[in-house]
Amino acid sequence: MSANDTQPTATYDSAFLKACRREPVPHTPVWFMRQAGRSLPEYRKVREGIPMLESCMRPELVTEITLQPVRRHNVDAAIYFSDIVVPLKAIGVDLDIKPGVGPVVENPIRTRADLAQLRDLTPEDISYVTEAIGLLTRELGSTPLIGFAGAPFTLASYLVEGGPSRTYENAKAMMYGDPELWADLLDRLADITAAFLKVQIEAGASAVQLFDSWVGALAPADYRRSVMPASAKVFQAVAGYGVPRIHFGVGTGELLGLMGEAGADVVGVDWRVPLDEAARRVGPGKALQGNLDPTVLFSTTEAVETKTQEVLDAAAGLEGHVFNLGHGVMPNTDPDTLTRLVEYVHTHPAR
Repeated sequence: MSANDTQPTATYDSAFLKACRREPVPHTPVWFMRQAGRSLPEYRKVREGIPMLESCMRPELVTEITLQPVRRHNVDAAIYFSDIVVPLKAIGVDLDIKPGVGPVVENPIRTRADLAQLRDLTPEDISYVTEAIGLLTRELGSTPLIGFAGAPFTLASYLVEGGPSRTYENAKAMMYGDPELWADLLDRLADITAAFLKVQIEAGASAVQLFDSWVGALAPADYRRSVMPASAKVFQAVAGYGVPRIHFGVGTGELLGLMGEAGADVVGVDWRVPLDEAARRVGPGKALQGNLDPTVLFSTTEAVETKTQEVLDAAAGLEGHVFNLGHGVMPNTDPDTLTRLVEYVHTHPAR
């Protein structure tokens, strides 16, 4: 299947997709992780009284939330509003997203018998995703839609720990102590993740991002041996669609080269590594995405512009650059600051 078989021609020549393909762009494209969310008063209004997972399963609501930052900020891409645990919930894993805590799993996976919780994901399990993306692509026109999923390691960390963790002690204990069970768990999660991404691409997503939010907790040797095969399986599963594949994690400065090697076309970089140094670590043949520190947005307009220009200057020699934050938009960020940031990036190339 070629890119032109799946890519809507309206989005193919967008600045975002051109940058992902490392082609010349009219301006640096910009979007923000968590651009649709608690920083927007209109988001808080439409989500009022609706639990997170339920909001991810209502196509009209998903459409409205996904479009809100595109309307407000003039970003170059929309990202599908969902959550990384949606495919797990869809196959019957007993979990919920608890406000102020995050995903909590009722029966954590600790033994081989526990793997029975993880059956295959079918398109019928997530028909609301197909419906929502159909609605979105009609509304977005020439603005690309990014599909997304959680990477196998990050999903595994929630499933094994039973919820968020700072140390990943149970997940790492399994990885080191029962490598066969760990490999089987990640392989099964790779299949579920790939199925989730395929549904989004086939419904009309123009690119996909794999979030390995917590993989920065690993040493490079452990990542290569115990995580990279599963991530590579996901990227390979969607390679034939011809859409750009983005890979992002937090605290992954030591892993950037390996994350590109896993199969990404675009490597997301957090704020800890300058983009010119990140390019050296990743090597040629990849675009980069990033990487303004999200906390800069709480400072003065002058400080935001100065730090933004530093990012643009560091990206000056890159083959392809998509401007983003080094992590998600923080809930208390002033939306007007984001709008001004988009305008600045669009009008100020690297010096």
